[in-house]
Amino acid sequence: MPASNATSRFSDRVENYVRYRPGYPPEVMNALKAECGLVPSHTVADLASGTGIWTRMLLENGNSVFGVEPNAEMRQAGERLLAAFSKFTSVAGTAEATTLADQSVDFVTAAQAAHWFNRELARREFVRILKPGGWLVLLWNERLTDSTNFLRDYERLLLKYGTDYQDIRHEHTTDAVNEFFDPAPFQERAFELRQEFDYAGIEGRLLSSSYAPGPEHPQHAPMLRELRRIFDACAVQSRAAFEYKTRLYFGQLQP
Repeated sequence: MPASNATSRFSDRVENYVRYRPGYPPEVMNALKAECGLVPSHTVADLASGTGIWTRMLLENGNSVFGVEPNAEMRQAGERLLAAFSKFTSVAGTAEATTLADQSVDFVTAAQAAHWFNRELARREFVRILKPGGWLVLLWNERLTDSTNFLRDYERLLLKYGTDYQDIRHEHTTDAVNEFFDPAPFQERAFELRQEFDYAGIEGRLLSSSYAPGPEHPQHAPMLRELRRIFDACAVQSRAAFEYKTRLYFGQLQP
């Protein structure tokens, strides 16, 4: 996918992204503390930091964080939402060209983003900005597609109406992991996560996705009619739930 498209495809979805995208379970932070020795004094480069969902968890842990984000709309939302954190520095850059100094960070992280990166160029940049012995952390929330009637019907909706959903489904996101770490070993952990919404939240969560056709698209209205039908058929007490497997990958990079 062209880098320009990967950067710009969320520009018109920022508000829904802020309101309806899931966070990450606290077990992720606990694992990084226990397995990688993460402490508040460590400096982190959070790449493709977006609106700051994962960045906030690092800041709340006390870390100094460079939020590196190429999309201006997403970056400005992150700056607004994280303005209270004195240890947050917003950076207009990319995973392949962060603008950060050599050996300046203890951790490089990327949440819900590494599948967009140029793997060879990004890995070279990770090695450049990490201190010796520094850690790379990649994580994704992988939405379950077959655990409930609602999630099965929602998956069928995405396959029917999503503009390029087939190309960027979850099985295509984590196949990059080996290439980012190789030849260094890495470890994997998985945790459960759940979001529960009324219909407005379900619609907002759908429209936060880059593959959901926007209001100007001829498939937009039919998609929302189908979403409403699915919700009405599957909701319990006017609520429906997204379930996720949060996948965490971590390791110390070798040049």
